[in-house]
Amino acid sequence: MRQVACPQCNRLSEFTPANPYRPFCSERCKLIDLGQWANESYKIPSAKPIDENDDSNDIDKTNLT
Repeated sequence: MRQVACPQCNRLSEFTPANPYRPFCSERCKLIDLGQWANESYKIPSAKPIDENDDSNDIDKTNLT
C-alpha cells in the first residue's frame, strides 16, 4: 500500500481508491485547501504583471470577418 504525505498537514495517508480524499488524509484537510484557493491564498506567479489600463490585450472586434 502506497502512503503519501498529506499536502495540508503532512500526515501519512493511503493513496488508494479506498481513500476518497486522496491526496489529502481527511475531508477536513481537503476543505482547508479548498478554502485557501477560494480566499486566493495560493497564487500562480506571472512573468509580467497585468496592467488594468493597458488596452493592447483587448481583441480588436472590428476585424472579425
